[in-house]
Amino acid sequence: MPAVDPALVRRLLRAQFPRWADLPVTPLASGGTVNAVFRLGDDLTVRLPRTAEDVAGEARILGALDGLPVAVPAVVALGEPGEGYPWPWAVHGWLDGSPAVEGRAGPAARELAEFVLALRANTVDGPRAYRGKALSTVDGATLQAIEELSGTDEPFDAGKARAAWAEALDAPQWTGPPCWLHSDLMPSNLLLRDGRLTGVLDWATAGLGDPAADLIPAWNLLTAKTRQDFRELVAADDATWARARGWALSMAVIQLPYHRHTNPVISANARYVLTELECVPAP
Repeated sequence: MPAVDPALVRRLLRAQFPRWADLPVTPLASGGTVNAVFRLGDDLTVRLPRTAEDVAGEARILGALDGLPVAVPAVVALGEPGEGYPWPWAVHGWLDGSPAVEGRAGPAARELAEFVLALRANTVDGPRAYRGKALSTVDGATLQAIEELSGTDEPFDAGKARAAWAEALDAPQWTGPPCWLHSDLMPSNLLLRDGRLTGVLDWATAGLGDPAADLIPAWNLLTAKTRQDFRELVAADDATWARARGWALSMAVIQLPYHRHTNPVISANARYVLTELECVPAP
């Protein structure tokens, strides 16, 4: 596969969408690992997946959902494999804002809760969300990651992590109808302007499932105080809150060993989650 860089973007545009081929192409810095994103002119972005993804399916999801209180990417065009690049890709509308940073988005707790509830209220059919299934489906991977992380020099209390994970697994499972979820509400997918949530990016994992998965920002973004505000606003019961804590823990312990030397954005976020979950030894 060729290097995923502005030159590739320009070749793809020239071959498939020549009306945009002469616009400036600028790589966007991101902690994400699934897509390479480039700003195209002033009003567009080009997103090239780094692995095979259902780009058309994501476009259908974005077109079907309504009533959301924040902006989501507008699908402007869908590209085909070409120029040595093997997968479908997309051109989206540009969304203003800066990615959220863990611990610094307190005022956005209300907007985040409003977004989660509005998304959940959608009733159109859809696929299963990436994290929409039972927490037990990632039990083996989570326990393995806890062991791996405990063998590193990271400050980490494996005993507390195992206890927190066991508590999450013991929580009653979701028995209501599947809800619409984004299922990857990492800070890098949340856009803020003047401290307020204005946009949500990257809908490749969205679909139907257990609402607990969209409460993960309580630990990967918010602080202890705003976390409680968020919980009250989304009216999370004890079982759903416990499963959400489990998802946050699972993501953090899986991400940190893998990314701690290669992706400072994801590793910093994983450390923040483990600190908020009190799985880091006290100084």
